[in-house]
Amino acid sequence: MANPNSCCARAATTSEPFAPPNHDEHRRNVREAYAQVARENNEGQCCGSAQNCCGTSDEGAINALISTRLGYSQADLDLVPAGADMGLGCGNPKAIAALRPGETVVDLGSGGGFDCFLAVREVGRGGYVIGVDMTSDMVSKARANALKGQYENVEFRLGEIEHLPIADSAADVVISNCVINLSPDKPQVFREAFRVLRAGGRLAISDVVATSQPPEDMRNDAVLIAGCMGNASLITDLEAMMRAAGFEQIRIQPKDESKAFIEDWAPGRNVTDFVVSATIEAVKPVACRSSGDG
Repeated sequence: MANPNSCCARAATTSEPFAPPNHDEHRRNVREAYAQVARENNEGQCCGSAQNCCGTSDEGAINALISTRLGYSQADLDLVPAGADMGLGCGNPKAIAALRPGETVVDLGSGGGFDCFLAVREVGRGGYVIGVDMTSDMVSKARANALKGQYENVEFRLGEIEHLPIADSAADVVISNCVINLSPDKPQVFREAFRVLRAGGRLAISDVVATSQPPEDMRNDAVLIAGCMGNASLITDLEAMMRAAGFEQIRIQPKDESKAFIEDWAPGRNVTDFVVSATIEAVKPVACRSSGDG
């Protein structure tokens, strides 16, 4: 999750708010914003301001503070390689995923690999974790972090979450941390998540949702879109998307306490009048068993 007022997010967008004219433009703006985050994080620079660089910092204590506010424990942070935690999320999907040994997990928008590495600890040697990210800089960073952590049962693939480079019915759990909201085609993301899940598979997401309809200037602001706020969907609309994709047992739980840190993402913009972080859960029906399911 990028801090939309940081120089990193601004550098990848124009100085004036605008409405991306199409999906490709929307996707390109987001990709460029997060590619810059990855590059500057790798180089140990944050546009001159370590505390205000898209949630990332070369000072571990700052990222630790950000991530513990999002629901991670210090023990979680101590388990991952240095540089994997970039402070870019809006919650902790592992907390609701109930991962079990031997499961296969797919992370949509895996970034530097933070949630993937935590998932590896849960699924054990018999499990497997696949991270997908559309930004080559992030995939390279995650792969380097995996080497540092000597993980053998995790891999990172370059791809768009609307078109996952993963076979049908390959995963037990799909997780994501404040990434689906960045997509210009969220219904397609949910259809893809449904496709790659096995029958009975679970969806466990942390993301930003709209509690009331955001104004047009907020929805059309490229910085707020890259910051995961401008493109937030109403809860009823999200439920409809997920149901249309085939999911059942849908649960979306807004977290009012998240307003405290979301305010910091866009100071003075009153974004918390319209958006909060939420946990989003759903299940692929067992009746959806196909020849690819075990």
